[in-house]
Amino acid sequence: MKKTKIIIIEDDRFLNKLYSDKLESSNFEVLRFLQGEDGLNNIELEKPDLILLDLILPIKSGFEILTEIKNNLETKDIPVVILSNLNQEKDIKKGMELGAISYLNKIDISINDLPNIINNILKKVKE
Repeated sequence: MKKTKIIIIEDDRFLNKLYSDKLESSNFEVLRFLQGEDGLNNIELEKPDLILLDLILPIKSGFEILTEIKNNLETKDIPVVILSNLNQEKDIKKGMELGAISYLNKIDISINDLPNIINNILKKVKE
């Protein structure tokens, strides 16, 4: 059976590795990127099932990356989940308006719950 492929775009090396290790141990295929541009350049090529996107990134913000994903005909239908410490209502609203399917606050989720959260989001997307 084909593994679910996830691209993580997170500039914090520790969190990037923590998320990817947890997801890989739960049988996901994970591609990790520390910069938005690198992730963006690989999304069209890799066609992931889901993108986990931080908002505070070097060079281009997560909002800019999300906008580019959703404006590209090849990538616009790939579900994007924002995983950020920005938890102000305006940030959440902006992320959802730009096309994210979910907005997770890093401090509100347990790393152990991440695989189940991802699976639940993917189930909803397929409905």
